[in-house]
Amino acid sequence: MFRPQLPPSPTTAHTPAVTTRHTHQTACACQHSQPAPPTAPARRTLPQVSTGAVAVVLVGGVVLTALLTAVAVSAISVAVAAVVLRSLLGSGGAPHVRHHHR
Repeated sequence: MFRPQLPPSPTTAHTPAVTTRHTHQTACACQHSQPAPPTAPARRTLPQVSTGAVAVVLVGGVVLTALLTAVAVSAISVAVAAVVLRSLLGSGGAPHVRHHHR
């Protein structure tokens, strides 16, 4: 389902390596080896992630977001309640008498 697909690698024409041949007048005892054929470049494989791991990360993110939202709503509710209580206690009851200090 969530399998990444690598784009096809561009085909490049491999030019054969230029080889120089030794010409000997007489037969020699050394052994000449053929050049190694060009090897295909190694493909890097991407790490496989299971669907269960993706589900755990998504559920964890949703739960943490819900908890953060609950904390924010609670903080706003407490702030509103504090403002309302302050205004009720500040304006209610007997008028405040100011004492002037001499």
